[in-house]
Amino acid sequence: MTIFCFICYEYVTITYLSLAVTNYAEVWNLQKSIFSDLLEGKESDTLILCEHPPVYTLGRVTEAANILFSDDELQKIGAEKFEIERGGDVTFHGPGQLVGYPLLNLAHFKEDLGWYLRSLEETIILTLKEYGVRGFRISGRTGVWVGETGNEEKICAIGIKVSRWCTMHGFALNINTDLSYFDRIIPCGIGDKKVTSLEKITGRKTDIEEVKELYQRSFKKIFDTDLSELKTIADSGAYTRS
Repeated sequence: MTIFCFICYEYVTITYLSLAVTNYAEVWNLQKSIFSDLLEGKESDTLILCEHPPVYTLGRVTEAANILFSDDELQKIGAEKFEIERGGDVTFHGPGQLVGYPLLNLAHFKEDLGWYLRSLEETIILTLKEYGVRGFRISGRTGVWVGETGNEEKICAIGIKVSRWCTMHGFALNINTDLSYFDRIIPCGIGDKKVTSLEKITGRKTDIEEVKELYQRSFKKIFDTDLSELKTIADSGAYTRS
C-alpha cells in the first residue's frame, strides 16, 4: 500500500510517501528524480518513509577497511551493495529498520546545514521518547545514540547529500533490525561504539507502521508543518503526485 499526504507551508507543499519493504535501487532512483526537480526550482519537497531488503550503502568517504564482507558473501546472505552520493561511511539497511528520506529545498525552511542535521536528530529523539527511550547526541558525531555515558550505542544513522540547499538521503532508525548484519562492517566508520535497536532496548518488537505515524508527528513538530490531506491508493509500482 502506498500512502500520500500533503504537508502545507505558506509557499510549498510537501508530499509524504509511505512505502512497504522496497528495493533500494527503486527508492534511490525515485530520490534522484525528485532531487532533480528540486534543483530545477520545482516545489517537489517530499518525505519518504520505507524499509529496504538487506543492503549495504557506501558513502563518499567510505574506507575499505570498514567493509568486512566479500562480494561472494553478499550473495550468500542475500544482500546488495551500492556506492552512493551521500556523505559518511558504510552502513546497513534492512527489514525492521525505518528509513527516512526528506527531499527538501532548505530555502523553504532555513539555509543552515547544521540546523538541518540537528533537526533530523530531534525528530528521532522525539519519536524514541514515545517509547520511553532517551535518545541523545554525541558531540562531533552525527546521529542519535542511547545508553549510558561511556557505553553509548547508536540507534539511528544519518547521512545526506546537499546541493544548492536541496537535500537527499536521510536517516536509518533501527526498530526490529537484525543487528547481525552490522557485524560485517564497521558502521559509519565508528569502531569504538556498537549499534542497537528499539527491540533490543525494550525487549519486544514494535510495529513499523506505528513508528511511522509517531515519526510523522515528530517531523511536523520540528519542521513546523501541518498535514492537510491524506489518501490511500493501490500500489501499482508507480508513484504519482497529485
